[in-house]
Amino acid sequence: MAIFEARDLSKSYGSVPALTHVNFSIEPGKIVGLLGPNGSGKSTLIKIANGLLTWQGGELLIDGKNPGPDTKGIVSYLPERTYLPDWMTAKQTLDFFSDFYPDFRRDRAEEMLRYLNIPLTQRIRQMSKGTREKVQLILVMSRAAKLYLLDEPIGGVDPAARDYILNTIIGNYDPQATVVISTHLIADVEQILDEVIFISQGQIVLQKSVDEIREEQGKSVDQLFREVFRC
Repeated sequence: MAIFEARDLSKSYGSVPALTHVNFSIEPGKIVGLLGPNGSGKSTLIKIANGLLTWQGGELLIDGKNPGPDTKGIVSYLPERTYLPDWMTAKQTLDFFSDFYPDFRRDRAEEMLRYLNIPLTQRIRQMSKGTREKVQLILVMSRAAKLYLLDEPIGGVDPAARDYILNTIIGNYDPQATVVISTHLIADVEQILDEVIFISQGQIVLQKSVDEIREEQGKSVDQLFREVFRC
């Protein structure tokens, strides 16, 4: 059974379409890039999957169920913007996740914070933007979830931090789980992707494995992306 699936999914904001008859299916055990320019519908799709938005037509399924209370326990979501209260210490963020998520692996999170030399007593407001984003990613990836939905996880950090973030993603999930990374920074994530979905103006224009793209097109994912989305 697919872990993440859309069937003729449509969503509009008033008269403006955001997603139009979207169809895709993602099997367990893959790292998938949800790739498209800014404004293409990536964040809308991920927010629907987390129950933060409703849709008008079609269906979205997480492990065979519509997003809701039954799926909250199997989805670990990284939003595009930092949401942790700036008065919290690193330790308090661990307490927060421990209280909310039975699958939170606190020892793993503490180990990663130590590796980055982030004191448990340091408050969010005292951290740089890049460090805040690393802390939030550590929290999300320290859950033993079935599906990780990461919205622009490397969008606002420097290249060195991107390497750490990508290593954190591939080093902290069960190989039977699925990771969906929404981004427009293709070259940075291509090395860890098994499969890609290209989305443009709310429509899916391609879903293929990275190996298929390289074999059939003779191009990298980044090269094909630039070709498909050329201005």
